[in-house]
Amino acid sequence: MPSKEEVFEKVRESLVEALGVDDEDVTPEATMVGDLGAESIDFLDILFRLEKAFDIKIDRTELFPEDILTNAEYVQDGRVTDTGLDELKKRIPFADLSKFEKNPIVQDFGHLLTVNDLCNYIDSKVN
Repeated sequence: MPSKEEVFEKVRESLVEALGVDDEDVTPEATMVGDLGAESIDFLDILFRLEKAFDIKIDRTELFPEDILTNAEYVQDGRVTDTGLDELKKRIPFADLSKFEKNPIVQDFGHLLTVNDLCNYIDSKVN
C-alpha cells in the first residue's frame, strides 16, 4: 500500500508526462483544467497513465460524472440542482464540492477537480 506521499508523486509524474507541465506546477491545490490546462482529451491519457502507474482499473465515470451534468433531473437553467449536488457528493466523495456548491454552474464543474482530489481518489482505490 503506497503512502499518501507516494500516491502524490506518482500522480504528479503522470500529470507532468500527460500535460507537459513542470513538476513545480503540480501542487495539491492546482486545478486540473484551470491551473494545469487539461482538456477533455488529456483526461483519457491521464487515466491511462494512472491505471498503469498504480496497476488499477479506473472507470471514467467515477472521476467525471458527465451523466449527472447532462441530466435534466439534476440540471436546470445551466445550474446543478440540490438533488444533483447530492448525487455528485455520492458519486465523487473524494472531491471537495464546497466552492462549487455556492455557485453550481455546470460549465464551471470542469474547473473543480484538483490534484489533491485526484490523489484522494487514487488513495481510495489502492488502500
